[in-house]
Amino acid sequence: MENTYTKKERNMYLMGMLGQNIIYCIISTGMTYYFQSVIFIPAIAISAIMSIARIWDAVNDPLMGTFVDKTRTRWGKCRPYLLFVPLFVAVSTILTFINGRYSSDNSQTANIFIIIWAGVSYIIWGMVFTAGDIPLWGITSLMTEREKDRSSLLGYARIFAGIGNTLVLFTIIPISQSIANMIAENGTPQDRALQSGFIIVAVVLTIIGCLLFECAAYAKERVSQPSDEHKSFFDNVSIMWNCKPFRRILISGVIRSPMLILSIVSMTLLSYYFGDNGGNGQSYAKYLFMLAGGMFIGQSIAMAVAPKLCEKFEKRKVYNACCIISAIPFASIYVCYAIDGNNLMANSWYPVLFLIFAVAGAGIGASQVIQSIMIADCVDYDEYHTGYRPDGVFFSGQSFITKLGSGISSIIQGIVFAIVGFSGDNVARCNELLAQSSRTDFLFATAPEFEPYRFGMFFLVSIPPAIGFLLSIIPMKNYEITNEEQTNILNSLNEKRNQK
Repeated sequence: MENTYTKKERNMYLMGMLGQNIIYCIISTGMTYYFQSVIFIPAIAISAIMSIARIWDAVNDPLMGTFVDKTRTRWGKCRPYLLFVPLFVAVSTILTFINGRYSSDNSQTANIFIIIWAGVSYIIWGMVFTAGDIPLWGITSLMTEREKDRSSLLGYARIFAGIGNTLVLFTIIPISQSIANMIAENGTPQDRALQSGFIIVAVVLTIIGCLLFECAAYAKERVSQPSDEHKSFFDNVSIMWNCKPFRRILISGVIRSPMLILSIVSMTLLSYYFGDNGGNGQSYAKYLFMLAGGMFIGQSIAMAVAPKLCEKFEKRKVYNACCIISAIPFASIYVCYAIDGNNLMANSWYPVLFLIFAVAGAGIGASQVIQSIMIADCVDYDEYHTGYRPDGVFFSGQSFITKLGSGISSIIQGIVFAIVGFSGDNVARCNELLAQSSRTDFLFATAPEFEPYRFGMFFLVSIPPAIGFLLSIIPMKNYEITNEEQTNILNSLNEKRNQK
């Protein structure tokens, strides 16, 4: 009989995935907004930080994957990391927000220290997070011998990851602004009050996220390792690159990575264009639901459907079709802006934008689920052909795609914002003007002086993601693993395991 997980294990694992992605969204989405619009680090400095971090990740991710694949304990291969890493993730996440505020009024030394601390704390967070992220995804290929159960688990995992991301989008900005308003009533300057409010919310969400993350350690590893052979870091890099189907996934994922710009810029777009950076009364929640809610609904439906589509059709064809279709809603965002860029907050645009963001979210969700399923297939493929099972190394590739994608997206964001001038002291002055205006006048969306900033935001969330999706199908045109071949490979591997 094929060995597979229990419902309780699955549910505990999904709680862990929920918590881990609360943490991830705090950093990937919240921190970018925090650097840009709360402590006013220049856009070009943010791009430099992201570039350095991504260069290091090119080494760190496969290195961590090597450590995971070498791990042999009574708890298993991936579980030890899920037991002990969440605490360190909590500490490193909080430290990224404990920083000063960049300003022309500061000394040059103080501003340099603020940038250095932002960079160092972010790189440390990336290293610690990777130590939990790779085992969290890698254990999915060890929890069951059934391909259908594994695909189902990966689909649910992406849904719960989406829930974690959505929870952060719905809470971190409005709650931090509400806390900031209460702090400001006691005489604290608004900008400092906003920083305090953001830190408070980030700390609370981090603690909740890491407690849930710990639940993933309940999962059991059922797939036995084919050997106790230990590969070196350079051996594993060679394994990653020499496995042709995995190499195609890796290249396609990197090309597709600008899709993450939407999640990175979404807080800025919501807070400024639709909420005048202070919330537009009761209407702010309406616009938040339009973007974050639309994306979540689209992602959830697509993530649930994607594994079933992969059972009926070739994964390569489903993946490429999703990428081609997904380019349409992203391009449509810019079309809407070009048609009526000063009035997209109007009720007549609401259903149109909701539908666009829902379809865009569906494209992101489906492509991510299929990517995870194909990476798990590549683990089986390599074990079948080489006798070595590279769970940690191959899922480090997924971590690398995600973080490199966030880095590329942040770099593009930084360059565009630097070009249009939405950076540093200009953001601080923009915040001051918005704070002095009526909460219901949509000053940022309508004032001529903010046109370059509006253009930058809508360009970022539309054109680069659309281009990335279209180009990402090129490496996958000749993807080697067919559904029939994958079934034969898994049956052969399970037969060998049962004989042992």
